[in-house]
Amino acid sequence: MIEVALAPFLPWIILSGISLGFFGIAAGIFSHWLRIKHGYPLENAWGKSVYPQRNDETVERVKLLSQENAQLRAELGAVKDRLANVERIVTDGAHQLDREIDALRGRSN
Repeated sequence: MIEVALAPFLPWIILSGISLGFFGIAAGIFSHWLRIKHGYPLENAWGKSVYPQRNDETVERVKLLSQENAQLRAELGAVKDRLANVERIVTDGAHQLDREIDALRGRSN
């Protein structure tokens, strides 16, 4: 009974299954193509690079980026020290000003 009811739709069911598989494969190929085009490394299912590039250019780039990172960290440390000094000056100056105002009020009374 069910076979008779599904028989007219069987070509459409098969065609939709084949087309769904085809579109899935095409989407995967398109995704890999976009990654390659824009310079992203290809990855396996676990997120590791399939073909990591180890040439002189990438090694030099990593070395330069590491040096720049160290310089930026040193500069950030200097900026933090300066900010701490400025905060200390600002907060101490405000308390000192309050004390001076209170001292002047005490003298005038």
